[in-house]
Amino acid sequence: MGKLNTRSYEPELLDGDNIPFEDIRMNMAELNTVNSLLGGHAITLTGIRSLLPKVPRGKTIHIAEIGCGGGDNLQAIYAWGLKAGLRLRFTGIDIKETCTLYARKQYPSLPAQWICSDYKLVDFGGDKPDILFNSLFCHHFNENGIHDILRWMRLNSIHGFFINDLQRNALAYQLIKLITKIFSNSYLVKHDAPLSVARGFHQTEWETLLARAGIRDYTIQWKWAFRYLIICRHE
Repeated sequence: MGKLNTRSYEPELLDGDNIPFEDIRMNMAELNTVNSLLGGHAITLTGIRSLLPKVPRGKTIHIAEIGCGGGDNLQAIYAWGLKAGLRLRFTGIDIKETCTLYARKQYPSLPAQWICSDYKLVDFGGDKPDILFNSLFCHHFNENGIHDILRWMRLNSIHGFFINDLQRNALAYQLIKLITKIFSNSYLVKHDAPLSVARGFHQTEWETLLARAGIRDYTIQWKWAFRYLIICRHE
């Protein structure tokens, strides 16, 4: 992989069809562990906190995630929100039915609507979320796909949206390859985790993508471990 100057477009196994449910379940459980230990959930909470001041006080805050997987991000936000005394409700959207079924079963007390759909087909009508986000989602797409994601998130969020995704970095690639080789029991994680890093973006590439989508009011923050938090606020 060298210095990863060029982005990989090799498809991830998780993006394939007909993956057995047990394999999906193991993949999601291990990703939740990685997010917990390497700060992924903490980055998501930073994104939520950054946009909360724009939401009117006393309102039940509607937060939606596209590519929600097993719902672990939304559960982490809910647990934090309970401690903070916030009223929250959620929408989790994923194209894989195995993911939404898992999320519904895994977190039955979460005040969430789970939608199995391509995100582009979801119509919120008059119930647009206050805050939209995705985590470890964008690197699954090519540049045209990310352009569509950015425009859709801008149109379908009231106050703003954010993205939590991987930095393409040679050290991160080697580290996650070693960690998953030693600790992972999931063939999906072993194959896809390093590839996800190779499919990530550099900051300058994000700046180009955001400019192409016509988005100007944003910040990009580098976060440990080798992630970017991109926050876009509506005027």
